[in-house]
Amino acid sequence: MSDVVCQVVRGEIEAEVVHRDDDVVAFLDHHPVFKGHVLVCPVEHVDTLLELPPTLMVPLLGVAQRVARALGDALGAQGTFVANNNVVSQSVPHLHVHVVPRTKGDGLRGFFWPRVRYAEGEQAAYGRLLRESLARQG
Repeated sequence: MSDVVCQVVRGEIEAEVVHRDDDVVAFLDHHPVFKGHVLVCPVEHVDTLLELPPTLMVPLLGVAQRVARALGDALGAQGTFVANNNVVSQSVPHLHVHVVPRTKGDGLRGFFWPRVRYAEGEQAAYGRLLRESLARQG
């Protein structure tokens, strides 16, 4: 059985993709910490950061950086939380970098990750805003 990220990459399951190129796919987390939470993943199956080929480091972190910038531009986030888990607390066995929009006083404390849900049609609207911002970055 393949993981969720591989299924997104192959188009087998729907996701609100905000970026896709030959090396990296980025899409909205379906159960985000805060709305606009993006998962940035290598297209190639890689279990953890420890197995990431050096040739994918710059593409992966470059897209994470662009997404972090887009969260500020598109959603007014004052900052971001960028992280990944390796094995422990890694719910999907495919490397993914969390890029979470932050605002002062948002209530996120340490590594306590409350989750929210999108209202009907809201995820698509967030995806559109982020894609537009990423396109403006070039």
